[in-house]
Amino acid sequence: METRQQGFLDSEPLREADEDMASEVQLNLTEEEREEIQQELDKLEEEISTLRQVLTSKEKQHAELKQKLGMTSLNELRNNLSRGWHDMQTSTAYKKTSETLSTAGQKTSAAFSTLGSAITRRFGDMRNSPSFKSFEEKVETTVSTIKTKVGGAEAGGSFEEVLSSAAHASSQDTPTNNLTDGSERPC
Repeated sequence: METRQQGFLDSEPLREADEDMASEVQLNLTEEEREEIQQELDKLEEEISTLRQVLTSKEKQHAELKQKLGMTSLNELRNNLSRGWHDMQTSTAYKKTSETLSTAGQKTSAAFSTLGSAITRRFGDMRNSPSFKSFEEKVETTVSTIKTKVGGAEAGGSFEEVLSSAAHASSQDTPTNNLTDGSERPC
């Protein structure tokens, strides 16, 4: 038979030698010792049963008292969540995270403000540049030309008015086709 050190966290599976040793221990008990152990086991089982009955009775009494006080499961859940939320908010981790996020928000806000100012300044610089002025003049010239061509001699008014009057004039000047009987048909 092989000898080895026994420990609480024995990772090796039981071997036949271990099983044989366990059966030898059982076989070495006298009849009186077996009866005594069996009585102790029965007594423990009876105590466990009694404790279960007492616990059930206490749980019932607990529920009745809570009901008389108007405490419901929903109220308890609400209270637990409220208490948990409060505990979380007062924790150092929450406070540090909140401070970090606040600082990050402030820095992000400042960065966007700076970016917006830079873009505004850049657009201002671009609008004052010679290239943009040249482009603006070309657009104005093109709009004037269109106003003159569409509006004829009456080249006044806004661009929208000119387009509107041109659309109105073109809808009234639709060409017609002469039919064989002398009547006119619109195209």
